[in-house]
Amino acid sequence: MKCDTTGPSEAGAAARPGPAAPECDQFARTENGTSAMPTQRQISAFDSGHPDVERVLDRVDSVVVGKRHVAERMVCALIADGHVLLEDVPGVGKTLLAKTLAEALALSFARIQFTPDLLPSDILGVSVWDPSAGRFRFQPGPVFTNILLADEINRTSPRTQSALLEVMEERQVSLDGESRPVPDPFVVIATENPIEYEGTFPLPEAQLDRFLFRLRVGYPDVEEEVELLRRLEPRGAPAPVPEPVLSRRELLALREQARRVHVAESVLRYMSQLADRTRRHPDVYLGASPRAVVQWLRAAQAWALMRGRSFVIPDDVRLLASDVLGHRLVPRAGLGQSDRQQTAQAILGEILATVPAPAGDAR
Repeated sequence: MKCDTTGPSEAGAAARPGPAAPECDQFARTENGTSAMPTQRQISAFDSGHPDVERVLDRVDSVVVGKRHVAERMVCALIADGHVLLEDVPGVGKTLLAKTLAEALALSFARIQFTPDLLPSDILGVSVWDPSAGRFRFQPGPVFTNILLADEINRTSPRTQSALLEVMEERQVSLDGESRPVPDPFVVIATENPIEYEGTFPLPEAQLDRFLFRLRVGYPDVEEEVELLRRLEPRGAPAPVPEPVLSRRELLALREQARRVHVAESVLRYMSQLADRTRRHPDVYLGASPRAVVQWLRAAQAWALMRGRSFVIPDDVRLLASDVLGHRLVPRAGLGQSDRQQTAQAILGEILATVPAPAGDAR
């Protein structure tokens, strides 16, 4: 049996919205019309990876060593139209990873080094007087790009952080009474150093909630570091620039396909139960917001598409739970930033272990 994961056929679209082709309906719906979970055999038949996504990841692998797991989630964020917070020590390849991803997708890229004296106009743009035209002319800032690397975002003032907040949420810049849309897609990849907090402005919960994922890049292991050293170019030789393997139009098409990935009623209820448990947990002061659950759903749909499937399974939800919800849970105990994150992850692990997954789980 062959299942089409690229989009609905005309017959399938007429029968039911979603990307599943008619031949997939035997596991997408039961006889009484309710959603049913696929079996492990059916999952194995389709969970082989989307060819377009695999080409992008392979291209990133050719430049960045040993970070495929991080690149996968960054591609997932692009398809799900979400932002990413990379929290790790300096020198582990955060900038290289973001720039390589932009080059592999033929997207525009800009980097901002956030500092305490950075002003909103430095990132949004400013109107300057044009004597030849006799009027003000808008000079766009670096946010008018597809992938924006906000380096050390917690080192700038809350005023500048909030200016970026509107762009992240509304995908537009409002200046001088006029709204100007940023390019589509628009993804902010922000970085933070988890070691140094002196002289920083921690992101408030309202802004953390705008990030789909919080990820750690991590150090390479010995073999990965040896491979990294082997790839060093001779002194003075330019570093190779990866050729684009996917166009902007193809990426936007993937995003539309992901929105049509089928999600069973049982999976929707499972996600809601997990989110509700975070809100009612005795050790949690602030649980997952409805916006977090919506983004979680979009990420699960994108992840299913990346795996070559036209349906979401509970394992997709569980796999992404830590990256989506870990930075959104606020424990009740008065802990430091690092301890808070560890406690939130422990609570989330407890919730995932106690809330039963729907019958027909892929495990």
